[in-house]
Amino acid sequence: MSRLTYCLLWILGLALAGCVDRFEPDVSNAPQNYLVVGGFINLAGGTTIQLSRTQNVNNQAAPLAETGATVAVHDESGLLFRLTELTPGTYTSAGTLLGLPAGRKYQVRLRTAAGREYASDLVVAKAAPPIDQVRWEAQGPNVQIYVNARDAANATRYYRWSYTETWEFHSANQSSLEYVNGAMRLRNEDIYHCWGSENSSSILLSTTARLSQDVVSDFPLILLPANSLKLGNKYSVLVRQYAQTPEEYAYWEMLKSNTESLGGLFDPLPSQLTGNVHCLSDATETVIGYVGAGTVAEKRIFIASTELSTIRFQTGYETCLKPDTIYLPTVPVVFGRDILLPLYNVYAPGSNTLIGYAGGTPECTDCRRRGTNQRPAFWQ
Repeated sequence: MSRLTYCLLWILGLALAGCVDRFEPDVSNAPQNYLVVGGFINLAGGTTIQLSRTQNVNNQAAPLAETGATVAVHDESGLLFRLTELTPGTYTSAGTLLGLPAGRKYQVRLRTAAGREYASDLVVAKAAPPIDQVRWEAQGPNVQIYVNARDAANATRYYRWSYTETWEFHSANQSSLEYVNGAMRLRNEDIYHCWGSENSSSILLSTTARLSQDVVSDFPLILLPANSLKLGNKYSVLVRQYAQTPEEYAYWEMLKSNTESLGGLFDPLPSQLTGNVHCLSDATETVIGYVGAGTVAEKRIFIASTELSTIRFQTGYETCLKPDTIYLPTVPVVFGRDILLPLYNVYAPGSNTLIGYAGGTPECTDCRRRGTNQRPAFWQ
């Protein structure tokens, strides 16, 4: 290719790039107020069903909770128990351990406050096999957590996992004082040590349907930077394992595809996602969601920061400034309005004369802004 031809092609490329217009799809503003039903009938634990309504794609508000419904779990012979709405749109068995047998068929039936009735299909409850192992290993700048599963009876084949992370952390400043009713006193509550918690948001699936053995080896569950603030003191993850029917697995696989494979030019288009919940009075009404049933297997591991070679962990408090000295005349104004929180006494240089108190911002001092100071019962 001659240099002139190369230059002409380069100029043509720039011209074509300037002709690309932003594509704004014509999205209907008609209300698409579909009912969304999510949850799992836990035969050996608490059952939670969540009800909400969809909104148009151009509406950035959170999904609307479906409140005031009557929700109940049935088996093939009829009503088993009703669920209680503890928070808007969330209906639970309030921690009741059911002890229902696997192998039978179960469903959720509900009636909305508007009087419309819905039901999920009767599904065979599957018992989840015990989790074989949850393990971790350092991989360069990351920590990878894996789950291993097996079913000696070759009866599971379709797996789903979720998890809850919990980590110990402390605030940037340690406060031993508090200003209450115009007086300074020793603080009676620890706001320096806290625990954070986060539930999984990814859809984690694996199948052994095409394998001779029902074994899942080293499924990658969580990838953390080795200097993550979650690993800075002690970290724990509780992994939950579900056994699924082929139909339930297909639903979750489609949901995963629709939520995680959008945005690229060559990504597949979203598929119509419905599930196994139907309106009893109008078979044409679109209802979104899938209700499965079974038992849940759990396993927890801990990772201490001393097990890692990381020298410096993130804290989340990197932007915090050094404490300020608040002199006695301004104490009521600063600490009385919670502009700053008192940390410790400040004395005049070379004497025991109190001249004020060190103060730190609530965001950098009160760890409850980012978690809870109530030690989890399972914490080691």
